[in-house]
Amino acid sequence: MYQKEKKYWLKHLDFIIVDLILFELAYFLAVFVRNRGNTGVSEVNYRMSAIIVIIFILVALLAEGYHGILRRGYYREFVQVMKQVLLNMISISTYLYITKSGESHSRLVWVMMGLFGFIFIYLVHIIMKKLIQKYKEKSTSKEKMVVFTTKECVQKDLKRLLSCSSYEDYEVAGVVVIDEDLRGKKIEDVPVVGYRGDALNYVQKNVVDEVFLHFAGQIYLQENLMQYFRRMGIAVHIYVSEYMPETSKYKTVQNVGGFTVISNSIVIASPIQLFLKRCMDIAGGIVGTILTGIIFLIFAPIIYIQSPGPIFFTQIRIGKNGRRFKIYKFRSMYMDAEERKKELMAQNKMNGLMFKMDNDPRIIPIGRFMRATSLDEFPQFINVLKGNMSLVGTRPPTEDEYIQYKDYHKRRLAVKPGITGMWQVSGRSNITDFEEVVALDSKYIEDWNIGKDIKILFKTIAVVFARKGSV
Repeated sequence: MYQKEKKYWLKHLDFIIVDLILFELAYFLAVFVRNRGNTGVSEVNYRMSAIIVIIFILVALLAEGYHGILRRGYYREFVQVMKQVLLNMISISTYLYITKSGESHSRLVWVMMGLFGFIFIYLVHIIMKKLIQKYKEKSTSKEKMVVFTTKECVQKDLKRLLSCSSYEDYEVAGVVVIDEDLRGKKIEDVPVVGYRGDALNYVQKNVVDEVFLHFAGQIYLQENLMQYFRRMGIAVHIYVSEYMPETSKYKTVQNVGGFTVISNSIVIASPIQLFLKRCMDIAGGIVGTILTGIIFLIFAPIIYIQSPGPIFFTQIRIGKNGRRFKIYKFRSMYMDAEERKKELMAQNKMNGLMFKMDNDPRIIPIGRFMRATSLDEFPQFINVLKGNMSLVGTRPPTEDEYIQYKDYHKRRLAVKPGITGMWQVSGRSNITDFEEVVALDSKYIEDWNIGKDIKILFKTIAVVFARKGSV
């Protein structure tokens, strides 16, 4: 799932909110100083404070004063903050003139407010930008991007993308030069990760969220690669000067690293949609983690008595676009379950890259009840809070399953894995073909919206209470 580029005001909402607070602080400080320390605040001050909020928001939205804020140097920031403060003060003066309420405040209040506001906002902007830049440079949550380009364009493309990467949500993880084998070398300190056929294999087997394509005049190659990566569920950015594709709901024009590109993905979500999904995850994760603690107190002694050992089962699973993470469950099997799995592969009821069997002898007695009621899954709410998983998504494969994936299987990993999903509410015991699981997951991702997640959550509750779909 690819996040559509945020509008500038939404992208820098943190700056807007902080500036609004600082501007309000400047107003009340000016009133305080003008009144020689008299802390009394009148009804007029509160009414004016509300007007200042409205004016500030309108100026912020209409004047586009936050566009490119992270890339501005000290001088440009000085000039832009000065313009922002002057526009606000002119707007406030215009309001006072039209409403004939200028006598309610001394002119000295507005002079001091403008001065305080400029100092506060400018200094806080400088501090905030330095902190954001340091955070983004150290962040491990950036989208991993691989650049596909030609020898002629590679250096110029990388310089341009890298110059913006400190302020963007992507990290250039590797580059592929399509017309010369440069594997093992570095260009602009970016490793060359493949050449022709093995470059596609690299994308399939490594963590890659996005690819950037720039091939002068090679439209046919770009089209083939775009279809290949979209089949894998990976977002594709194509430099628009080279290629103008047909209109599709999966494409959007935006700016990436200073390039105007066509971005193509299995599904494109808005920042608001992803924000709401994360809010649902956090709320559900908190409730689920509390319930996990209660379940632990009840079932931990029984698990230990029936099979001495750890109460929790942990395993490395594969998450979004190949990221590895540790999944948590209540242990429902004997300690040697993984070793015995090889002996039982002949009884696997799934066709493909998953393992399921009826009456699994590795399951401890209480484990059968916990699986039938899905109580063993509750520790995964910890994964949801950590951000490794979501409430609704696709089932995370094991490492053994993942290394056997074909290219189109990877599209299942275009979103965060979920505690529940389409497979779980579609009668998982009755689905025995892995390709059908892939089809269900692909349908979920392509048609994703918040409403669908809510429906799946309600269906999951019904399935659990009816004890359907468990093995």
